[in-house]
Parts: sequence; structure tokens; C-alpha cells
Amino acid sequence: MNKLKKIETIVTTLSKTDLTIFREWFSEFDAKIWDEQFEEDVISGKLDSLGKAAIQQFKAGHYKAL
Repeated sequence: MNKLKKIETIVTTLSKTDLTIFREWFSEFDAKIWDEQFEEDVISGKLDSLGKAAIQQFKAGHYKAL
């Protein structure tokens, strides 16, 4: 059985309390990983073209006030 299947099996057997604790932990873990990837993408310049396009759209008046 591979690791993912083991995790799936264990998660399905958690009590409601443990599942709540696991969800909170995983949510924080996942957010941290996402933040790290986002920072890497910013530093590497992967998002530069998106930022430039957004600024051009804003300057052209293509936006909605929040």
C-alpha cells in the first residue's frame, strides 16, 4: 500500500475531534506551502506579466470599484 492510500485509510478512521484537529493542521500546512510557492514565483518573475497586464487594464479603466 502506498503512502497516499495509507493516509486515506487513516483519515477515514479518525474521530470527529481528531478529524477537526487534522483539518486545521492541514489547512495551515497547505497555506504555508502555497505561500512559499507564491513567494518563489514572485522572486523568479513568473507573475510579472500578470501584474503588468492588470496594471494596463486598470489604467485603461477596465475595473470595478469594490
